[in-house]
Amino acid sequence: MEIINRRQRMMSVARKLRREENRTIGFVPTMGALHSGHLSLIHEARAMCDVVVVSVFVNPAQFGPAEDFSSYPRDLTRDAALLAEYNVDYVFAPTVEEIYPSGFSTYVTVEGLSNQLEGASRPEHFRGVTTIVAILLSVVKPDFAFFGQKDAQQAILIKRMVRDLAFSAEIVVPPIVREESGLAMSSRNNYLNDDQRKAAAVLNRALSKAREAYEEGEHSAARLIEIVRVTIGKEPLARMDYVSVNDAETLEKLEKIDDRPALVSLAVFIGSTRLIDNVVLGKATKHDVAGAKA
Repeated sequence: MEIINRRQRMMSVARKLRREENRTIGFVPTMGALHSGHLSLIHEARAMCDVVVVSVFVNPAQFGPAEDFSSYPRDLTRDAALLAEYNVDYVFAPTVEEIYPSGFSTYVTVEGLSNQLEGASRPEHFRGVTTIVAILLSVVKPDFAFFGQKDAQQAILIKRMVRDLAFSAEIVVPPIVREESGLAMSSRNNYLNDDQRKAAAVLNRALSKAREAYEEGEHSAARLIEIVRVTIGKEPLARMDYVSVNDAETLEKLEKIDDRPALVSLAVFIGSTRLIDNVVLGKATKHDVAGAKA
């Protein structure tokens, strides 16, 4: 396994793999602090591709002024050791200066999809996400790029960006990986103490109740939202940020779930830690693939 810090070196390696060796590249972008959710994406990439590249980069552009950029967990030595165990071929771990050199002034925004749900609570967040992903896709030039379903809105935006800007990568979105309690795997789970971690299971419990109601015939978005709110409200350590029912592709807010897949998503504070989760109703595929392969 080679750890690469410089953009030009990563581009050179990717060029050789694709043009000279005709090997398919699978790419998993991360901010480090790796957990089983990341490893499941790597497992998918390993199964589908000849070469696996994982990036480790805590992206300052997607953190707001009051968010946890400075305290976000960083341990490249631990992450690299874990990635070596999973037979990753290359780790791209650039510095901030390598990605955003002096005078950097170009950003990518997906209009319409970026300012709702997570975007409403975290202004400028998705501009940072789509910008860094555009840079990484340009540098690594993967055949397939893997993103977790836990960050559902992020995956939807990236699919749209890839389509609109004609990136060659296909976007693969495997299912959410959960802890035994049902809590979605996240690097921010490390901020929770034992009591908070137990309380955080209420996110999945609330979504599961909404899914059960839907499967029993409840298709009203307002009533499904109320089921989630009531369930979250019963947990003293939880404070609701939002819950919403949207079209799973366009993020159009829905009043009723029809034959289109619907995304039920929420953000909840457990103590000072903000967690997100979601469930897709009316869809039963193993994972989603979007984009156009060159």
